[in-house]
Amino acid sequence: MPSAKILKEKEAIVADLAEKIKAASAGVFVDYRGLTVEEDTELRVKLREAGVYYKVVKNTLTRFAANQVGYTEFDETLNGPTAIALSEDPVAPARVLADFAKKNSNLEIKGGFLDGNAISIDEINRLASTPSREVLLAKLLGSLNSPISALARTLQAIVDNGVEPAEAAANAAKAEDAAPAQDAE
Repeated sequence: MPSAKILKEKEAIVADLAEKIKAASAGVFVDYRGLTVEEDTELRVKLREAGVYYKVVKNTLTRFAANQVGYTEFDETLNGPTAIALSEDPVAPARVLADFAKKNSNLEIKGGFLDGNAISIDEINRLASTPSREVLLAKLLGSLNSPISALARTLQAIVDNGVEPAEAAANAAKAEDAAPAQDAE
């Protein structure tokens, strides 16, 4: 039986990890067995740059923390060497780990969660292929900006040709009125 001091330390670790899991919108569990120190350091740097919390914690402590938060599905996942990657960004941990796993066969994705639900390895890989938030925002802004830009170019063309917009509208209306009259003949 462990001493009271060690139990307190482990309870603090579980409470801290449970709080981080609860605050994270996404998390991924990986088996890091076989990674060299250089590879592990490279992975940690990439995760840190993406704002992802990455830690190796004993499976029992991780299981207790996950169960405290309500994730009971990970009992089978938490066997063997396991590291956890957590982030408020729902895509970051999946993207960084999936990209790294493609280049390094020693890193194995075991499972994860997204917004309170457990997700499979296939779902993690699909999530990893989702464009980043910045790319999605740029596409949205481009879509919103396109009609406005077209209008601005049209108005500029009218000004460049020396025709007043009211005159151009009147000429267009006259052309529409004259077209049916010509068809009637």
